[in-house]
Amino acid sequence: MDRLLYGVAYYDEYMPEERLRKDMEMMREAGINVIRIAESTWATEEPEDGVFDFTHVRRALEAAQEAGIFVIVGTPTYAVPPWLAAAHPEIIAVTERGAGKYGARQNMDITSPVYLYHAERVIRKLMECVQEYGNVIGFQLDNETKHYHTAGPNVQK
Repeated sequence: MDRLLYGVAYYDEYMPEERLRKDMEMMREAGINVIRIAESTWATEEPEDGVFDFTHVRRALEAAQEAGIFVIVGTPTYAVPPWLAAAHPEIIAVTERGAGKYGARQNMDITSPVYLYHAERVIRKLMECVQEYGNVIGFQLDNETKHYHTAGPNVQK
């Protein structure tokens, strides 16, 4: 890469689909040449257990590619989908304050084998989706990496 990258996080899944091309045009006019997409969208990408839908990811990748914008793909795993928390409440972090509750993002037990299984699965499916796009220049493993105050049974003491 022989130029300075200047970019933003872009959340196309929150915008009307018809706005996508205009957003890309405005970003290019502002000198933006890289965007980050897809983090915290697990419930959109896997709305049901084992049912994957990367429509919004492909849509953003294709629009960015047409606009000459590079993309960094974020993993969606710091926002646990409702179906996963309902089926496996043990993935919600137990902290020093006690058992957590579903609702806020980043409330998962990152040491839970069930969480790790499902997180790896959605990440692998996402990577399969994005590997064909030449404008993908990197991956972000987590948007806000931290320990989440996990104090559950899998934590080494």
